[in-house]
Amino acid sequence: MDFRIMGLESPLFSTLQQMMEVAEDADKTVNAPSHTYVRDAKAMAATPADVKEYPNSYVFVIDMPGLKSGDIKVQVEEDNVLLICGERKREEEKEGAKYVRMERRVGKFMRKFVLPENANTDAISAVCQDGVLTVTVEKLPPPEPKKPKTIEVKIA
Repeated sequence: MDFRIMGLESPLFSTLQQMMEVAEDADKTVNAPSHTYVRDAKAMAATPADVKEYPNSYVFVIDMPGLKSGDIKVQVEEDNVLLICGERKREEEKEGAKYVRMERRVGKFMRKFVLPENANTDAISAVCQDGVLTVTVEKLPPPEPKKPKTIEVKIA
């Protein structure tokens, strides 16, 4: 609210106006997401993935055209979060050439997947073939059912 519009230009109203503006600015900065969060959210949104479940494994399939194995990182964080990330760099421009149109995405890419409890994080393999990354996470064998324990009854 601008008090000057209403013809109230006293120092008191001027100070009140400044206090209201500072409070509005503080709300904007406190609730604003961090730069890192925004960057990671964009990277995740731009990295589509297919997830398949097989009887013995989970398979994550992500298109990675033109990337080398050194450009891709596959990790397990916090014992159950699969992280697939990397960066696609822009090609070196040759002398005399300039882009007329640039549509292929460059920059950071990332996906995180929370693995189910039966995922064996010690048995993960990753293969990138023909521009498609396939990450396979083996499943743990189901726990064996507990056998009933027989207790001998003693006669006293």
